[in-house]
Amino acid sequence: MAVQPPPTDQRIVIENAAIATVDADDTEYARGHVVILGNTIESVGSGPAPQWLDNVVRRINAEGHLVTPGLVNTHHHFYQWITRGLAQDNILFDWLVALYPTWARIDEKLVHAASQGSAAALLKSGCTTASDHHYVFPKDGGDVLGASIEAVRELGLRFTALRGSMDRGKKDGGLPPDHAVETLDDILAASEAAVDTYHDASFGSMLHVAIAPCSPFSVSTDLLRQSAELARRKGVRLHTHGSETAEEEQFCKELFGMGPTDYFESVGWLGEDVWMAHCVHMNDSDIAKFAETGTGVAHCPSSNARLAAGIARVPDMLRAGVPVGLGVDGTASNESGELGTELRNALLINRLHGYPTALTGRQALRLGTMGGARVLGRQNEIGSIEPGKLADLALWKVDGIMHSSIADPVAALTLGALPPLSVLFVNGNAVVEKGQLTTVNEDRIARDCARAAKELAARPV
Repeated sequence: MAVQPPPTDQRIVIENAAIATVDADDTEYARGHVVILGNTIESVGSGPAPQWLDNVVRRINAEGHLVTPGLVNTHHHFYQWITRGLAQDNILFDWLVALYPTWARIDEKLVHAASQGSAAALLKSGCTTASDHHYVFPKDGGDVLGASIEAVRELGLRFTALRGSMDRGKKDGGLPPDHAVETLDDILAASEAAVDTYHDASFGSMLHVAIAPCSPFSVSTDLLRQSAELARRKGVRLHTHGSETAEEEQFCKELFGMGPTDYFESVGWLGEDVWMAHCVHMNDSDIAKFAETGTGVAHCPSSNARLAAGIARVPDMLRAGVPVGLGVDGTASNESGELGTELRNALLINRLHGYPTALTGRQALRLGTMGGARVLGRQNEIGSIEPGKLADLALWKVDGIMHSSIADPVAALTLGALPPLSVLFVNGNAVVEKGQLTTVNEDRIARDCARAAKELAARPV
């Protein structure tokens, strides 16, 4: 059952909090208020909320808290929640070859369980909007895309469902086993049907759909070209993996005679309606092309480290004007599944470029909020705390033992341990209270995920 938006005339008042709005001016309040009206932000400012407000159904004394926009996850693979801890010491290509046969045995029941596990981890770490790149569609697996959408709807997470695909199997020089890929015609028909069935482009939508062929080494050139044509005809966004590893770059040069960015450019895959995951191995020309075209990047620091893919040039991308957001990536390559911890990991990993201001705490917070909103094309709805925007807000408790002596509340979030989440609002609804989900029983999700992981592992290859 979907989580319904609150009545449009009801107000929630949050007071006495430190507030990082992440607006265009990076406005912050050491002690301020936020007023939610229905599912939108009515006001934000310094000091207490106005006294004349009526229909106040909840008043939160947020003393000792930092209020931020809800975090935005720009890249994930929800189904991988039930294959965590496998292939622990592999680079990307070897990791994929090891796991593709297992993933090819999933079905809608398992995907529903895995999606609830993934969505729960995201919500409990401050994420209010997420995109899920699902590209494995076994012939006898049922409606796996619908299962993930329904699973997320039950938890109340704002969602971009990415209808992924693979049509280049081993016999065509790709990495996936041949039985794990679809035909070009089937993919295009299913992608169009997914947009027609699920995509809601209205303001405040809880569900977007994007078209997302998996990667250069698992899809054909025809699929990339025709997917771009389809997405633009339908008015939806495009997503894929790009420039993730040195091995991918070599693959593209051997197969197409050019690097990944030039290849994507040749098939119409650069533009403001496109974002790509990882983008670790980008030269100056690649970054310039992304900046010139407004092509976005989903930066996944923990997954890149887990698979030894390298360190993305995020500071250079930001200086060039490339839209950059944060991503968890699949939980088979980032077992925590949390987006909140990616703020700290992005900050620290990018400082390994060799200078302490390569990425600041506030830049990391912007990556996880407005940066992600821009990458998903929703910067006018989410990503900052401003009147008229959707009420997607995180209340972080920063006065406990782990954070009380950190002078700067934003540093407590981006440099300290992930703070406890007192309340998480999505669309004006409190979907997390005192660190616990309010919409679905967490113990039930844990049991379902454990059973699903065991069932998948026991299925014959």
